[in-house]
Amino acid sequence: MDSNRFAGYRSILLVYNDELMSGLEIERKFLVKKGADYKSVARSSSRIRQGYIPAEGATVRIRTRDDKAYITIKSKSHDGGLSRYEFEKEITLEEAAELLKLCRGGLIDKQRYLVDAGRHTFEIDEFFGENAGLVMAEVELSADDETYEKPDFIGREVTGDRRFYNSHLLKCPFSLWRDSLPEEYR
Repeated sequence: MDSNRFAGYRSILLVYNDELMSGLEIERKFLVKKGADYKSVARSSSRIRQGYIPAEGATVRIRTRDDKAYITIKSKSHDGGLSRYEFEKEITLEEAAELLKLCRGGLIDKQRYLVDAGRHTFEIDEFFGENAGLVMAEVELSADDETYEKPDFIGREVTGDRRFYNSHLLKCPFSLWRDSLPEEYR
């Protein structure tokens, strides 16, 4: 791997270390009820594969989404998982392929559906592999107390529950603990 090709990404990490991030991400996560029909109301869907590069004090994610790729750096959350700083930059698929080789613990594989509800868009993730059977929804907000319309298929809120972090699902996949959830979510 040509080190000059990735010189720009070292500067992204320096930007993170100086606490200059591209924005505050505020999101709520929910389980989706079993058998819910979110696919027929989705305005689009895409296949996502992502992995995580080990990092101290941050999450560094490499993601491919259909024919695009991204590197994302997220800080730790200090408010129960509701918000954290996030930096994201589009990269080439070739760069993503090289960076995915640095990821540890495997890859998350999921299909994402975008469902509009009121003024917001819910991202519905249907997981595959060892996380098959898990379907979660996220909605991004402008403020932690912002109101939003919930579609009928949205179930229990799991914001801040580490079991539902994608990076945690690599270490402890849903297949190992699915029976701990009520039947309506597995």
